[in-house]
Amino acid sequence: MDNKKIIAALNKVLELELAGVVRYTHYSLMVYGYSRIPIISWLRGQATESLDHANKVGEIITNLGGHPSLGIGPLLETENHDIGHILRESLEHEMAALNSYKDLLKLVEGHSIMLEEYAREMIYNEELHLGEVDKMLRNPGDMGPFNK
Repeated sequence: MDNKKIIAALNKVLELELAGVVRYTHYSLMVYGYSRIPIISWLRGQATESLDHANKVGEIITNLGGHPSLGIGPLLETENHDIGHILRESLEHEMAALNSYKDLLKLVEGHSIMLEEYAREMIYNEELHLGEVDKMLRNPGDMGPFNK
């Protein structure tokens, strides 16, 4: 098992989760209109969950003898804050996080049950998030997945 590669992959995950904290907090501040309360509640919940995920991956990094990154993943300020745009940006962010967990799984598969189970759990969580955001982007009555 190549600890350096695994720690680098874990630090990428950490940076994406920290970006999620900032991204979802920012989005929650930029929502206006009649549906504001439930939407900001969901966004702030996502920010809290991203922070929980960042703490969890940071603990794993230090358990492996690594140093958690102080970096933060990509943050794009589009200045476009309508709900649909926010959700489409969220979809992209969640897909990037899902892919980083899949990359981690490829590195650890067959080498560490703990890291495999962690990666699988997080892939499960990210896929659920993608489904949630996808459903929010659909028009009422649309049964098929959202098409960008």
